Amino acid sequence: MPNVPALPRESLAKFEPFFEIAEQMMGGFVPNSLFTIGHRPEILEAFMMLAGAINGPGQIDAGTKQLVAYVASTAAGCRYCQAHTSAHASHAGVSAEKVEHAFEFETHPVFSDAERAALRLARDSALVPNLVEPGHFDELRKHFDNAQIVELVAVCSLFGFLNRWNDTMSTELESVPRSFAEQHLGASGWEIGKHR
Repeated sequence: MPNVPALPRESLAKFEPFFEIAEQMMGGFVPNSLFTIGHRPEILEAFMMLAGAINGPGQIDAGTKQLVAYVASTAAGCRYCQAHTSAHASHAGVSAEKVEHAFEFETHPVFSDAERAALRLARDSALVPNLVEPGHFDELRKHFDNAQIVELVAVCSLFGFLNRWNDTMSTELESVPRSFAEQHLGASGWEIGKHR
C-alpha cells in the first residue's frame, strides 16, 4: 500500500498535456508516481520538465536510455522502476532477450561494446558508494561524445531520484509494467514486493 495516496488524475487537470505524452511514451498508462508527486504541483511541474528533457528525443536512442535506466534501477533495488524501465525498453523496440539478459551485458553476445560501456556506467553509478571511475569514461569515449555521455549520466541520475521516490513511497505498480515484469523478469528474481 502506498505511503502517500496518489491523487486522482482529474484533480491535476493542468498537467493533462504532460500526462498524455507520458501515456504515449509508457505504452498506455501514466505512472502512479506522478499522481503522488502531484501533492506538490510545483515539484511535479519541475520534474515533468526535467524528465521530458532527459527522456525525450536526444542523441541516445530511447531503447538504450531505457536499458540504462533498467540496469541502474536494478542495481539500486527499486522493483517499481525495474518493471517500468524494462516494459518501456520493450515499448521502445528493445528485444525481450536484451531485457532478460541485461545483467549479463559484460559477456552476452546480444550486447555491443557501446551498450556494455553504457550499462556498466548505469550499474556502477547506481551503487552506494558510487563505483564509477575514470576508466568508465575512457570506455564511454570510445563510443560516445561528451553530449551523449552527459545524456547517459542524466538518465542514471533521473532514475536515482525515481528509485528513491518510488521505493520510499511504495508506489503502486500499474498493470502494464507489472505484467511485463512478471513475464520477463521473474526468472531473474523480480517480484512486486511493496508495490502491490
